[in-house]
This record gives sequence, C-alpha cells and structure tokens, in this order.
Amino acid sequence: MPLRLGRARPRQSAAAKLRRSDTAVTATEKAILVAVELTARRKKSSPAGSLLPIEESLAELAVLAVSAGAHVCERLLQQRPSFDPSTLVGSGKLEELRTLVASREADVVIFDHELGGMQQRNLEKALGCRVVDRTQLILDIFALRARTREGQLQVELAQLNYLLPRLTGRGTSMSRLGGGIGTRGPGETQLETDRRRIHKRIKRLEDDLEAVRGSRGVQRRQRQAVPLLTLALAGYTNAGKSTLFNRLTEAGVLVDARMFATLDPTVRQVTLPSRRRVLLSDTVGFIRQLPTTLVKAFRATLEEVVEASLVLHVIDASAPGVTEHCEHVRAVLAEIGAEKTPQLLVLNKSDALAPGQGDRDSVLTRLRGEAGGIRAVWVSARTGDGLDDLLRVIDQMLPDDPIAAVVFHFPRDEYARVSFVHEFARVRSERYTENGCEVEADAPLSVRHRLAAFEVHPGS
Repeated sequence: MPLRLGRARPRQSAAAKLRRSDTAVTATEKAILVAVELTARRKKSSPAGSLLPIEESLAELAVLAVSAGAHVCERLLQQRPSFDPSTLVGSGKLEELRTLVASREADVVIFDHELGGMQQRNLEKALGCRVVDRTQLILDIFALRARTREGQLQVELAQLNYLLPRLTGRGTSMSRLGGGIGTRGPGETQLETDRRRIHKRIKRLEDDLEAVRGSRGVQRRQRQAVPLLTLALAGYTNAGKSTLFNRLTEAGVLVDARMFATLDPTVRQVTLPSRRRVLLSDTVGFIRQLPTTLVKAFRATLEEVVEASLVLHVIDASAPGVTEHCEHVRAVLAEIGAEKTPQLLVLNKSDALAPGQGDRDSVLTRLRGEAGGIRAVWVSARTGDGLDDLLRVIDQMLPDDPIAAVVFHFPRDEYARVSFVHEFARVRSERYTENGCEVEADAPLSVRHRLAAFEVHPGS
C-alpha cells in the first residue's frame, strides 16, 4: 500500500506522535514536482548536449517520488536570480502552481530544495495541500525501506533532527498550553514541551546507536582475528551494487530498480583467484543533496566503509550524469573519513552504454580525471561480464596481504595443514615423499604467518 509522503514510519516515536493526525492513503498520491534554477548557476551548467544539472536533479526527484509511492502528474521549473525567502518561488509562479494543484487535483507538492519551516507553512497555506521538500522525501523512503532495528533507529534519529528546527513553522497549533504531569509550568507552551520531548528521544536514540557502534566494533575485531580482509561496496544509489553483490557472493540480497531499495548492510565471503577469502560488505547508496542528518545517523553503518581495506566504488557507466555521481560519492566518502581508503572504480552496466555517450576509453578518461587516476574495471553485474577481471584486480590491489610464491613442507603428522593451504592459497604442485608432503603455492602473507614453521627457505 502506498504510504503518505512525509510521514514518519518507525513505531510511535516523538516524530510520529506529532503527525498522528495524518492517515495513510489507499491509492497512489498525485504529486507535482517543483524546482528553481538560479540564473547565475545556469551559466556554469553542463556542456551542450547533456542534461542541465537542475533538469537532471528534477528527473532524479521524479524517481524518488515514484519510489515513495507517488504518481508524478506534473513538473514545474522556474528560473530566478535568487530564492524567494517566504515561498522559494515567485508570486506569479506560486499562482500558476496553485491553479495546477486545483486542476490536477494534486495531493502533494514536492520541492527539489530544502524548505524552512516558515516557507513550508506559507506554501501549504497558499496551495491548500501538503508540501514536502527533497530531504523529507528521502527520509520518507528511508523509513519505508528500513527493516532492522538499527536501520529504524537511524532513520528516526534523522527524522527528529530534521523536524526539531522546524517546529516553529508548524504554526499556532503548537502554541497551546501543555497539560498533564510533567508538562505544566508557568507559561510553558506545547511547542516547548514538544522540543523537550524530542530532545530526550534524540538522546536515547544516540545512546542506542552508540551501543550498536560498540557491538559492531566487537564484531569487527573478531573478524580481524581471522586472516580475512574486508572490502566495501559504495556508490550512487541504483548503480547496481546489490546486483553485483549477489553475483559475487550469491547472497540473494533484494535487487530493486527503486532508489534505496536496500538500507541494511550485509557481509558475505568472497573467494579470490589466489584462493584468498575476503569479506564483502554492501552499504547504503549515496545521492546528491544527501541530508546531513542521514549521513550522521548512518555513521555507524558507514564505518564498514572506513574500516575496509579496499572500497569498490560502483558506478552506473550508462547514467547521463555519471561524472557528477562520481563526485557526489567521493564527497560523502570524504565526509565520513574514508577518502584515504584505497579505491577501485567498478564501471557497471557496461552492456547498457549508449553509443551517444562515447566509447569506454572516453568515459574512463573522464572518470579517472575526476577520481584522481585510480584503477578501474568494466563489468556488467546483470550479465556477469568482466567479473573475472574484477576479482583479479582486487587480488592485485589488496596491500595488506600480499601474495608470494612459497614452498611448505609438512611432516606426516601435519597433513591436516595441507587442506588449509588448498583452502586459503593457490596450490601449484603437491608432492608426497617418505618424509612428508611438499606443497608449492602462491600464498597470502597471512597464510604464511600461520604456517611459518613449515615454510622452506632457499638454501635451507
């Protein structure tokens, strides 16, 4: 059942109680999208022949709206030298929008910008319908997609941090005197009561997420005790991370064309060509104008990226704004402190690259320029093309566990270790003698450390 845009979906939290007068609808809501392009920025737009940033952003907003359960019936774009401080759009465009809402019987108007509390109240009063901004829409989708307890805590924290500074803009409905034990006081208003209640809830959520972070730290240390390195998938939303994750691990993670289809991280083992085993972690997708409240709330989850030995930056090579997508992901990685983690560009959807977008070399040259010249691999997670090359390059790039040719000699009472070599290294030859078994293999440093007592050194 489609859900009402802008409504908190976690259990009856402070944010949900403030909106308990809203009710879910039983039919897809009609939405009108609005974007304002500042004329000064238009001069700095993309080259001719490509989508302008504002138009691409509006198209992305439409995908977000559909993902939230809305039917986009109209799009409105205005060019202005600056934003109107009271309604964002000009008075003439506001009148046009009011007429459009009435004629199309729209349920909600979604702005591709973040609105202040007073702006949102003025727009709702003028248009006679609900008004949602881009941040609210993204928060709404995150609330819809969160499945685990951790994800729900993170989303609720982000919603409350977004709602808190906008309580004043909710109007006189928040100005009535409070009632009940603990809410009465000399002149205390409902607005002050709501603020205090939300502050207490935020503190509790932050404590719960800190406990989650501690638990993740314990799990991470347990993983580090085993000779397994960690890789993290990161990238723009809908770039194909989950499809690639399933291809490499056969994990069966949900794959959906809608944005933010998967929020909760999943970790699985992957065997590389050298027989090394690594842990691969799938993370939440990024997007332009990702709300800072979400980045802060999901920091515990995104720590998997920070702690990874290698980040696989998955890019939809067929997307019109592929260069901008790459820039936004790199900006978020820098924000969470992962900019120094080694990266590998995984250019996904190579089978969908249109002729008009240029050949692979030109796309690769442009992206390498934006990403500081890091290595890149072309793949198609849908068809499986290029996955062998991807695994081979990962093998080469992992700096913490280098591979070297080595010879082990195992006495008869240590034959069980031969199977360990077969499991975690690539065996070149195996020869049994009266004195034991001699194994020649390409082994990671972690395996060599475990079997140092059995390594045969030249001249020994």
